[in-house]
Amino acid sequence: MVAVELEALREAYAFVDSAQEWQKAAYISLETGRIWWVSDMDDIEEDLPDDLEESDRFLLVPDKHDLDLGTRLVMRFAAEVLPERHARIAGFFERRGAYGRFKDFLAEQQALERWYCYEAEATDRALRAWCAEHGIELIEKAT
Repeated sequence: MVAVELEALREAYAFVDSAQEWQKAAYISLETGRIWWVSDMDDIEEDLPDDLEESDRFLLVPDKHDLDLGTRLVMRFAAEVLPERHARIAGFFERRGAYGRFKDFLAEQQALERWYCYEAEATDRALRAWCAEHGIELIEKAT
C-alpha cells in the first residue's frame, strides 16, 4: 500500500478542482506516492513520466464532481443549516453563476464560514474514502 500525505492530496485536489479555461490534472504514483502535477497552460513538472496518463502505475486525483461534492453538497448544506432558505438556494443553481450568488447569499446570512467548514469536512471525508477505495494510506504530517 502506497502512502500519501493528506495535505499534499488536499493541495492536488484543490489544484485539479480549480481548472477553468485550461486543463489541470494531478496523478499519484501507486509505486512511490509522489504526486505529479500537469497543466496545459504551462509546464509544472519538467520530468513527467512518459506513460503518466496511460499507465496503471498512476492514479488520477479526482475533482469535486468525481467525489459528488458539487451541487448536491450545497443542497445538503442548505437542508441542514438553512432549511428555511433551501428553495431560494436551489433557485440559484438553475442558471450560470450559481456559486457566486450562493456565496454572496451566505455572506448576507453570515453563514459563509459555516459553508467553508462544511465543505472542507465533506471534502476530507470524500478524499479519505477515495483513498481507502484505491488502497492509498493517508499520512497526517505532525505539526
